[in-house]
Amino acid sequence: MDGNFLAGWRNAGRARARARAAHALWLCLILSLLIRPTWSADAPAPVPCAAAASQQLPLPQLQLALEQCFREHGNHLRIGDTEFDRGTALQWLHVEPDARRRKAIFAAFAPLWRALNADGSVGSPYRRMIALRSQFERTEGSQLQAAAAAIGVPPAQIEQWLVRILEAWRNTLTGPAVEPWDFRYIGGKANRALAAATVQDTLLPVTRRFFRDLGADVDALQVQFDLDPAPNKSPLAYTDFRTRGGQTPTGWQRPTAVVVGLYPEGGLFAMNELVHETGHAVHVSAIHTDPSHMDFPDTLFVEAFADVPSWSTYEPVWQQRYLGRAVPEREAQRALFSDVMLDVAWALFEIRLLRDPTLDPNVVWTEITAQYLNVKPHPELPWWAMRVQLVADPGYMLNYGLGAVLTAELRAAIRANIGAFDGGNLRWYGWVSDRLLQYGTLRSTQMLLQDLLGRTVDPEALLAQVARCGIRTGRPN
Repeated sequence: MDGNFLAGWRNAGRARARARAAHALWLCLILSLLIRPTWSADAPAPVPCAAAASQQLPLPQLQLALEQCFREHGNHLRIGDTEFDRGTALQWLHVEPDARRRKAIFAAFAPLWRALNADGSVGSPYRRMIALRSQFERTEGSQLQAAAAAIGVPPAQIEQWLVRILEAWRNTLTGPAVEPWDFRYIGGKANRALAAATVQDTLLPVTRRFFRDLGADVDALQVQFDLDPAPNKSPLAYTDFRTRGGQTPTGWQRPTAVVVGLYPEGGLFAMNELVHETGHAVHVSAIHTDPSHMDFPDTLFVEAFADVPSWSTYEPVWQQRYLGRAVPEREAQRALFSDVMLDVAWALFEIRLLRDPTLDPNVVWTEITAQYLNVKPHPELPWWAMRVQLVADPGYMLNYGLGAVLTAELRAAIRANIGAFDGGNLRWYGWVSDRLLQYGTLRSTQMLLQDLLGRTVDPEALLAQVARCGIRTGRPN
């Protein structure tokens, strides 16, 4: 190794440390107030949504107020006398056959959008928050920098990858542009075909069975599932530690996890999310290290790994085994990637806004979705404002958008080493625990992936999977 290389490596290490430390401190503040488990007795009172209108609110409290808007409005969407939550609305948009009804479901987000974006001016709550967050990141580091350091590529290359992935998806689309309220429906043929097999009371039993077939019995791992409605419940599903692991007089005590979510309607969309969150839970249980490293590693890796099992729900082999019926491969993959590409689009959206917070988010979102998702332009609608992460932790959507690159790489590598696992494989949990999960924060994502792949991560595995979608034809009814 020459001196320049070592100097660069050390500087990169310091940059990684600064970015990760800043992000960790920020998350500690936000998460301690924002997504305290519903079973926590000392959870503080949230900042009310209305407080977001205050021009003097500092950044952490502004984010909390905007997140509370998702509770006050996103958990209580309405069409006439019918009340439903944001997750149910997104599920319905995949399956509702009536175009007018889909538009009404979409329009039900309007109170939430007004609370976040007001009149869309630079003084609106979301735009003020993005400007403050951008200023914070210029001195303390960004999620983009942390993600780039985690996989050992320049930040600019990540944005190029996101554009390349979206271009590959756009190449699978034909026909006229579609309305934003129809986007999920067009990609959701598999959701509709499997709706009867994914009703609400099947979600947890199927999830338990799948992970048991992967060698990860969630009951034996003492995973707790908090899936019942509760007042002021978190508007986003999440997984956290219940107990930390460690040595005891009788030997090693595994860490345990709790999964928090709300799935009143069921559906393939909900099934995928519950399997994703359970992927986090078995990750927690696999960590076997000293107390100083007893935590989730890089957020990018954590989200990418949870999708390793959850992407299986869109494979015909999985569907036949666990649901008793399956859709053709292209329909299944299109259902998966219609949602994944929204995550990629949101990741690009946040990168561009955090780099230049003077941009109008409606315009940025309209440009991205029109160019890459073939969605009709509606710059008057802030329909980007559907994900809690956009306000709870700006820049976080990169962990899903870029995370898809890692997920595809991980799935391919695991399959090459232990064989197929979409229909179950008892070797899976022991193998991923030994090679990827047991270390907690002891080993970096870059080290784990280099050892697994023997090279730097690239998007080729993901692009190959996107190609399985074929070419879409037709339009909604």
